[in-house]
Amino acid sequence: MIIECINCHKKFMVESSLIPESGKKIQCGSCNHIWFYNVKTDVSSDQLITDSQSLTEEQTNIENNVILEKTQKKTNISSSTNNSNFSNILSYLIVGVISFIAIIIILDTFKSPLTKIFPNLEIFLYNLMESLKDIFLFIKNLLQ
Repeated sequence: MIIECINCHKKFMVESSLIPESGKKIQCGSCNHIWFYNVKTDVSSDQLITDSQSLTEEQTNIENNVILEKTQKKTNISSSTNNSNFSNILSYLIVGVISFIAIIIILDTFKSPLTKIFPNLEIFLYNLMESLKDIFLFIKNLLQ
């Protein structure tokens, strides 16, 4: 049987054996609204035939909606995983670039004592700093 929530009007497929004729309290799975559902036994045979036809139509509509919701969820999940992979790679790249620049700046700050240990460090740092300046000017010109 199909039960419709009296609050949000969402329809649910429920086995008729789960609800006694005296009725039962039911909670909506969508909006969590609780109400007392009473099974109506005064249905004539003509209404039963038309109701069963409308029930099968409603069942197919509900099944189609469930299938549609599942495909939409799968699409959203796959697009979100692609976006999260790209954002993870981008964040690692940004952290790596900032760390590299910070190391160069720290080495440049302490180059006087470090040149005693590494004699060619001053030339290496000078080239790295010039390369960073060139990259900065390149990006600045791209944005203008």
